[in-house]
Amino acid sequence: MLVRVSAVFAAGFMLFAGPDPVAAQSFTQGANIAQAAPVARQKPAARVPLEGLPEAEMRRRINAWVVGVAAGKLEGTPVRLVEEMSRVLDDGEDMQVLPIITRGPSSNVHALLYLRGIDLAVINGDVLDYFGRVKKIPLIQQRINYITQLFNSEVHVLARPEIRSLADLAGKNVNFNTKGTSAAFTGPVVFDRLGIKINKTFVPHPIAMQEMKKSDKYAAVVFVTGKPVRPLVKKKWPKGFRLLPVPYSSKMADSFLPSTLEAQDYPKLIAKGSQVRTIAVPTVLAAFNWSSKNPRYARVKKFVDYLFDRWDRLQKKPFHPKWQEINLAAEIPGWRRLPMVQQKLNERRIAAERDARTATPASTTAPYNNKTQEQLFNEFLKWYDQREARR
Repeated sequence: MLVRVSAVFAAGFMLFAGPDPVAAQSFTQGANIAQAAPVARQKPAARVPLEGLPEAEMRRRINAWVVGVAAGKLEGTPVRLVEEMSRVLDDGEDMQVLPIITRGPSSNVHALLYLRGIDLAVINGDVLDYFGRVKKIPLIQQRINYITQLFNSEVHVLARPEIRSLADLAGKNVNFNTKGTSAAFTGPVVFDRLGIKINKTFVPHPIAMQEMKKSDKYAAVVFVTGKPVRPLVKKKWPKGFRLLPVPYSSKMADSFLPSTLEAQDYPKLIAKGSQVRTIAVPTVLAAFNWSSKNPRYARVKKFVDYLFDRWDRLQKKPFHPKWQEINLAAEIPGWRRLPMVQQKLNERRIAAERDARTATPASTTAPYNNKTQEQLFNEFLKWYDQREARR
């Protein structure tokens, strides 16, 4: 069964979207998941081929284990990572990951809560508190949990030649792409915290960037996504166009991390051997915290099983280098980990500690406390993955 989805088909998939009545009534049962009995992985029994089946049964079989992932804009890093997951996790009728083009990681909160056919979503780490505190979505942190942090989304500010710092943008038009994108949500927050008053515009970036080459109508455009950003790499920019530094300070510490943009990321915009300091927000693969009684719980559980079982494949070439930076055990401030993911991590921790006790003489074992336990787990998690991959 094919898992590669064209942008047109993926966007069309959203046309049947509508309010999901199950989501509205199931989030109150989310707390039951932590106590739910684990769902055992079993080798599927021999099946009758799809050919010749009645259409109703064929439809049921094809859709049984399709996992829809709200990824974001076509040009963003999330779409590429989700598409790569679809290739690696594909298992015919037993698992199909369907990447879906959406308005962006910020608006994907609504997609995960309310769109039919959406089981997972790529969401920026700084938006969950906003949707609960400002949009007043009840129990948002209980309803939406994270599976893993995917990557850090760096803040990119591409400016015209006459602009040499963020302060030079005061009073000028700065474009943040269309509403619902990461740039449209996070970008204005950055300027507000820095106290730089700009004219915020929200038109599609391709339009703004084309205009930037011809006139000073737009002084800069802002991307918030994982580096490298394809349009910034592939396009040929006029002399003097540059990526501006974005300072990290105490004003940013609650939601952002310090980061850098390197010459190898953007050879046409950054001189060889140089770098541009910036900030980044975590980008998260999230799921709805379904009750174990809901059929969609089993679908998400199966996805998690496949993701853990095939994780080592994603960290090899030719897949995106961001996969090599991801730690499945990493915690995300302000978020709750999906209980079924915590269960998988616990299982691996137990296996790693068992292997460690077998491999290390008791006389040389370090004192066993929380710090050494976490260190032991992180060291053996990678070793355990490599060992399983060789079997």
